[in-house]
Amino acid sequence: MNIAIVGTNFISDRFAEAAQLTEGVTIGAVYSRGLDTGCAFARRHGIEKVYTSYSEMCNDSALDAVYIASPTMCHSEHAALALRAGLAVLCEKMICATYRDFLFLDEVRRNTGGIIIEAMRCDFDRRLGFIKENLPRLGKIKHARLEYRQYSSRYDSFLSGVVLNAFDPKMKNSALADIGIYPLHYCVSLFGEPCSVSASGEFLSNGFLGSGEIRLDYGEFSVDIVYSKTVEGENVSRIEGEHGTACFDKINEPTYAVIYIDGSEIPFATENGTVTNNMADEISAFRDIVSGARNDAERLWHDTAITMKLVGYIYGQLNVDF
Repeated sequence: MNIAIVGTNFISDRFAEAAQLTEGVTIGAVYSRGLDTGCAFARRHGIEKVYTSYSEMCNDSALDAVYIASPTMCHSEHAALALRAGLAVLCEKMICATYRDFLFLDEVRRNTGGIIIEAMRCDFDRRLGFIKENLPRLGKIKHARLEYRQYSSRYDSFLSGVVLNAFDPKMKNSALADIGIYPLHYCVSLFGEPCSVSASGEFLSNGFLGSGEIRLDYGEFSVDIVYSKTVEGENVSRIEGEHGTACFDKINEPTYAVIYIDGSEIPFATENGTVTNNMADEISAFRDIVSGARNDAERLWHDTAITMKLVGYIYGQLNVDF
């Protein structure tokens, strides 16, 4: 699979490094609005082609797929153009800035019949997969608390009066889109669509949603989600059932996952294999979906659709209007 990278930020660097660990994947091109940044990125990762025209890149017949890591507000447009050009799409989270944008993109997906999945690492991380596989062992679920709170490296700039894109609501950014989307999506992948959702949030002086709490009601149990870009949390999540408890740390890239049942500790078995960059697992899955070796693209998209609908509800409750 020959894939192009859209965007040259740090997550694109991580993706390029992970792609080098993935058999059957090559990076054939990079797109950047600036030629200098595109060329610098290409040199770092040994990429032959640099494009500053997105449509020209999408029409490169040597490409099979595109990884989109442009600003979130550009995701729907970039993904739609790639799908219409016949490219498979792996789009960085949050897949769209709004639910309205998602509905547009979903229509393009259905009309083109193309392959698109969200680059949501918790869908493919092996430790979180271990938790999901062992969830029935916990028995009837009583409660879950999923946390992702990370003091942003750009928050100090905001406090000093410099508003970077990561804290600019005009870029359709929020802590929910950047941080909270991980536990929200993982909750959907575990339990499906809730009966109801309620949300609260803290807004910064410029109207940016900096942190928040979400409660998802599943009838017989509830899930509490906390997220923040202004506080560094413990980032330990717990799922409690009648027969046991599951526990794991940082949800985008956990270092451990363990099940406690009947006084026994059952950890994720590292001998089953881990990678130092868990983006390699999502790239492998994407490669297999594109090649036909996996057939779960619709299931993954269904989870993304539910998550984006919940984002729409949450933004509505918090009066976030992009």
